[in-house]
Amino acid sequence: MSSSTQRPDPPYRRIVAEIRARILTGDLRPGERMPSIRQIAQRWGVAVATATKVMATLRDDGLVEAKVGSGTVVSARVSRPQPAGPSTPLKPRQGAITKLNRKQVLRTAITIADAEGLDAVSMRRLAAELGVGPMSLYRHVANKDELVTQMVDEAFGEPDLPIPGPEGWRAKLELISRRQWELCRRHLWLPRAISFTRPSLVPNMMEHTEWTLRALDGLGLPVATGIQEALTLHTLVLTIALSMADEVEAEQETGVTLDRWWLAQRKRTDELLHSGRFPLLAAIPEEVASDLNGLFEYALARHLDGFAVLVEGQGRTRS
Repeated sequence: MSSSTQRPDPPYRRIVAEIRARILTGDLRPGERMPSIRQIAQRWGVAVATATKVMATLRDDGLVEAKVGSGTVVSARVSRPQPAGPSTPLKPRQGAITKLNRKQVLRTAITIADAEGLDAVSMRRLAAELGVGPMSLYRHVANKDELVTQMVDEAFGEPDLPIPGPEGWRAKLELISRRQWELCRRHLWLPRAISFTRPSLVPNMMEHTEWTLRALDGLGLPVATGIQEALTLHTLVLTIALSMADEVEAEQETGVTLDRWWLAQRKRTDELLHSGRFPLLAAIPEEVASDLNGLFEYALARHLDGFAVLVEGQGRTRS
């Protein structure tokens, strides 16, 4: 006689089942704020990674959604279980797309990422939004990694890069840097989807690099310097954009705006700054530290000032 031992569900599944039951029974109503990832970790005594998986699963199941300023809330699209009755054929979702094309798939995925972050994008969630079966998506993208790569390419195709562009290399570099900054502000998930060590070889993103290299062409710079400058400019934009994305994510998760966060820190901040230990820091206006757009413009200007010195030095060498 043999016996088998059934493995218990992973902790995240048990938590998901408990929260799902509360949502479907109406204990948690549409629009009601969900516990944050940290609160889930503390309440159920699990790791933050496990709590993150709980929230991602609930998003994939369409049970919760992110609302800026409110945190993660129960989705308004949640349907309650219907009483049992005669079986009826399933009706297609209203507005369902019967024939997909690649652009529809990518734009829908970008819309999800814009609203809820890159973690909310999955083949299952995307299929639900489009009103199709998940298998129909694989005719357009092989997996989520390829989906994200193509989303990046689609996003980089949005800015208009004029040819030849404004007069002078500096004006050209300012233009493309600001276009990319606005792109990252529009798609907060974008900086996390880009790698410099394993770059995405996609046409629209490559066009941005090519445009930058054309702006530097004719300055007499070594080829290596040209590509380093193009990558440095891109890094400058993405680094500051990551801070912007982190702040929006923190607001979504906690429901606490940056202004409210600073107010909560006011007592501790005043103690430190009025202690006399940091007189120079104490003289800085509060709004300066949180002005990421101002930080971007300052970083761009100072970088191009330095690059101008290199270009002038290269010109004197040639002379």
